[in-house]
Amino acid sequence: MDELRFDAGRICLDLLATAHPFERLDSVGSLCAWIHGCGLVPPDTPLTRADAAWPVAFRELRRDVAQLVHGRLAQGGSVPYDGGAAHDGALARVNEAARSAPPTPRAVRGEDGSLVRALDGPPGCAALLAAVARDTVELLTDPVARAGLRQCAGDNCPLVYVDMSRGRRRRWCSSEVCGNRERVARHRRRAALARS
Repeated sequence: MDELRFDAGRICLDLLATAHPFERLDSVGSLCAWIHGCGLVPPDTPLTRADAAWPVAFRELRRDVAQLVHGRLAQGGSVPYDGGAAHDGALARVNEAARSAPPTPRAVRGEDGSLVRALDGPPGCAALLAAVARDTVELLTDPVARAGLRQCAGDNCPLVYVDMSRGRRRRWCSSEVCGNRERVARHRRRAALARS
């Protein structure tokens, strides 16, 4: 099984990566692993409230975020995007999710005496969805971040990331995944041409 990926540069884009190449949010356990992995909660935070409704809610938010982000990419970001009723519905649902209060962080002393982040209490689904929805709102309303939105140049890879590289030359969602595939394919094409 492929590992969860957290290399898109934004939590909302990491959420989009959970649908490719197969569904990764198909259980409470896999969703909890993603929530911890992307940093929505501190590493040792128990997600005791998680139930079967949580993965469904996150997949619904993911669908709306995907519609907004891919719509923005499709029109190139140069003019205001009017994606019609479906886009407006997705935008309304993301805005509604963002209205809830995200988990409340606090600083507590760790075992070694240093300050570490903890949550004020066990997070609920709405609070975690709010954090992702707010990240989406920030991404889509920040001209600098929005200008860095890119879709992976890898064959058949729909993943989206924020290009923060020097010179804005990043081409792949991951150099180790799609970048390596492209380099291997290029090598094979050159080798085939050399043999012919």
